[in-house]
Amino acid sequence: MTENEKIRAMVMIYGQQYTISGTETTEHMQQVAAIVDKKMREIHSVNPNLNTSALAVLTAVNTIHEYIKLQEKYETLEEEFKQLKD
Repeated sequence: MTENEKIRAMVMIYGQQYTISGTETTEHMQQVAAIVDKKMREIHSVNPNLNTSALAVLTAVNTIHEYIKLQEKYETLEEEFKQLKD
């Protein structure tokens, strides 16, 4: 398989089956789907009256929030490492 060759994976997210494709391994795509599924179920447990669309949007918002926080932490650690190196 070449670096840019896309592969397909069947995944289950919140009780729905999806076919996703990408250049990562099937295992990676399954892991991503499992994390999305887990996050949707966590949000649903707190907000059981949300419809699936609202639940998906809140899941995306929460996931991007977590991503930004991790990115900020990474940049801080990278800067600290750079200062220690100098």
